[in-house]
Amino acid sequence: MIKLIAIDLDGTLLKSDGSISVENKQALKRAKELGVKVVICTGRPLLSVAAILDEMNLREAGDYVITYNGGLVQKADTGEILSQKSLSKEQAIELYELSKSINLPCNLLDLDNIYEMPAPNGRESWYKKTKPALPFVHTTLDELPDDIRFNKILFCYEENVLEQEIKRIPTEFYEKFTIVKSRPILIEMMNKEVDKGRGIEVLCDLLGFTADEVMSFGDEANDHAMIEYAGMGIAMGNATPALKEIAQYVTDTNDDHGIARAVERFILNEVH
Repeated sequence: MIKLIAIDLDGTLLKSDGSISVENKQALKRAKELGVKVVICTGRPLLSVAAILDEMNLREAGDYVITYNGGLVQKADTGEILSQKSLSKEQAIELYELSKSINLPCNLLDLDNIYEMPAPNGRESWYKKTKPALPFVHTTLDELPDDIRFNKILFCYEENVLEQEIKRIPTEFYEKFTIVKSRPILIEMMNKEVDKGRGIEVLCDLLGFTADEVMSFGDEANDHAMIEYAGMGIAMGNATPALKEIAQYVTDTNDDHGIARAVERFILNEVH
């Protein structure tokens, strides 16, 4: 029996225009009424998903949210951090030096701000275009305190350029950090112990749930671990071929209410 539904946002719950379909809202509302935990599991910070949590009625006591690709597990109503895996300033310096060596702009995210590093060769980060409401701060690493902790570091730039430049990332970085491409214009780097699957596992341990009681939905490379972890890992119709290959089930696309279709089939219809 499914007790927790973990849901990615971009390309999964959200349609291509950024909205949430009535069908998805209704199906998840009914699942929640049956006692199923509905948990947003995203690479974004809490501030960036607050409006979505409100729209989905997922900020009540007993609601949870997994942010920064599993780096933080939080109570959705208060923001209280239940688990956190982060990066040190020393690690941030190493990743910033990498960004300069492959000519990609770099953003560093802590709990409060998104730090914009000096752009290499005039290549300004595209991240502000995608998240204009978030608190961006132009700075240098020298200006930040030595004990600062970062939840993730990202390179965000034009799709074709990013695709070419990230091929130059040395293998050693993949051994030291979790590195995932979450969107065509975005690659993210976290603590090696961070991925969405581990974030869900932490929450399940707190709630006393097992992996077999989890259903997860995703579409991109950063969803791989949570699709693999869940007893019922579901890839969207618009998911990458690699994700579809490891999923137990492939549903319709994000623009065709894929979440609602699967929730109705595997949860709502099971109770009748």
